[in-house]
Amino acid sequence: MRERTLERVRKLLAKAERTDNEHERATFMAAASALMAKHGIDSLDPGPGRQVPGDRIVTLSAPWAREKARLVSLVAQAVRCRPLLIGGLPGDGGGQRVHVFGFAADLERADVLATSLLLQMASGLAGVRPPEPVSSARAYRRSWLLGFADEVHRLLREAEDQAEERAPAAGTALVLADRRAEVERAVAARYPRIRTSVPRTSGTGYRDGVAAGGRADLGRTRMGAARDAPEALVGSS
Repeated sequence: MRERTLERVRKLLAKAERTDNEHERATFMAAASALMAKHGIDSLDPGPGRQVPGDRIVTLSAPWAREKARLVSLVAQAVRCRPLLIGGLPGDGGGQRVHVFGFAADLERADVLATSLLLQMASGLAGVRPPEPVSSARAYRRSWLLGFADEVHRLLREAEDQAEERAPAAGTALVLADRRAEVERAVAARYPRIRTSVPRTSGTGYRDGVAAGGRADLGRTRMGAARDAPEALVGSS
């Protein structure tokens, strides 16, 4: 992402963090996510040379590794990348890995958003107190995490759709369709067999997680600046 654009996003989100006014916070966060989405559309101009999809692997540590992986996957989907959950490594203590495919600008947007949102999700979960009576606090927290991730995806996808609708170029939809096809071909070349699964939850924290996701700060920190964190990006090709 161009540093100038990233700096504007950081300033908007810093304002969102400093205010106690919910309306102001929502306004700043919406502006930041819209700016990220516009950058994604602007990056469709290929410039010199032909762009091809790349890929990166995100490694997520326990606890809640699968829920973290779902958040990373949904963020990647929202910004036009293709994620695949590829499981953990032997002896990694229950960690998970997500292999993300996409064009360079979209991979970078996914990095920026995923790092920030993983940290926010962890911070939000730390403050969760399951209401009484709750039969399983763990089930409540897991459903909270799933609700958070789903709402973040909805908000990001909404910003992306609006940016696409406002794009001045008449051929934007065609370019996006071509890029999606190229990304899918890159995925198929690496993973010819893909199994689809849908997470299930029995907890009652989903609505609270959705509410927390709606308040999330969409895009504060670049993933490359947090490589020592458990959710750091590890490797690219």
